[in-house]
Amino acid sequence: MFFVFILNEKHIMIIGDICIFKTNFPEADFWLVRKGSEKSVGTPTKEYSDENIGVKVMDKFEDRVDTGYLYYYFKYLHQQGAFEPISHGTLALKNIRISDIKSIPISFQ
Repeated sequence: MFFVFILNEKHIMIIGDICIFKTNFPEADFWLVRKGSEKSVGTPTKEYSDENIGVKVMDKFEDRVDTGYLYYYFKYLHQQGAFEPISHGTLALKNIRISDIKSIPISFQ
């Protein structure tokens, strides 16, 4: 299902409606660190690892969504600590789930 909300002249979408997320995904546009310390999970990277979560814009949105924007959006989220509260695991080893990432809102003007 595709959601678009209008709030203060901005379009707010759920990231899971425009991107595909999965592990072991070498065709992804970029990846998110899935396992590690509380500070490292969610870090976007452009280096493939089958352990990381691959992020790819769905074909029907490729001409409307810039992958560079998404990469830096996830970088911003990571810097703001958005992944720390949704990470799971022990104090020493945390992980993030694809289902948690899919529900993150994103805005476009």
